[in-house]
Amino acid sequence: MNNTKFVRTKNVKQFVALMDELQKLPPNIPKLALVYGDHGLGKTKAIIWWATRNDAIYVRANNEMTQNGLLQAIVDELGERPLYLMQENFKLILKHLKRDPKIIIVDEADYLFSSKNVIEILRDIQDSTGCPVVLSGMGVMDKKIARFKHFEDRIFKKLKFEQFNSSDIKEIINELTELNFTEVAIEYLATRTNQFRQLVKLINRIEKTSETNKFDKIDEYTLKGIINERRILTRAEANEVSELVPVKNLTECRFAGGKS
Repeated sequence: MNNTKFVRTKNVKQFVALMDELQKLPPNIPKLALVYGDHGLGKTKAIIWWATRNDAIYVRANNEMTQNGLLQAIVDELGERPLYLMQENFKLILKHLKRDPKIIIVDEADYLFSSKNVIEILRDIQDSTGCPVVLSGMGVMDKKIARFKHFEDRIFKKLKFEQFNSSDIKEIINELTELNFTEVAIEYLATRTNQFRQLVKLINRIEKTSETNKFDKIDEYTLKGIINERRILTRAEANEVSELVPVKNLTECRFAGGKS
């Protein structure tokens, strides 16, 4: 399985479109955006992938981050040495971004909503430099931000990362493995997991089982057997069973190799 490939799911494509849109906004429109959704849908992976490719400033917040702590993290990402005084860090950021504009992305931004001052300083940076600021967090972040009406009113767009659908699952499978899944198997897989990390682990398990049993195709029955860790009979075992069990009762047996 190729874990190094980046899969462009529907969520990722919408995120890329949002980032392109933000950069094309006229100067008189505030360039604030909110990206949110449940964990396991690939938000952080998509953000880091985009930030790396586009030389953006990526900062990961934490529950102890203060105003100055946030500014120092941004200064560090700019390649500058963080200063002791908050105002000095703020001035340094403005000077740097006016000279070399960059998008600022703050991940795990949920932690910042305990303090109005921390949120407002991001708005001040956006207002002063014109550089887009994107906040990313969990599924309830759109409700948290509603408490800061002045900030929320300046948000250009909110993007929610939705649960994977069958098309997303198919895209992920095609990128990560060479196994041949039937359409029905893909639809079943979509009902069993909706988190990228879990899906990667599951595909890895399916690959190992398929290699051991020489499956040439993963259909729904085979997939259910692997997921539920049901015993899959080898052909020799099936022949032995057939001598003891009437043929009509062998319809539920699955032979190694993917044939019944």
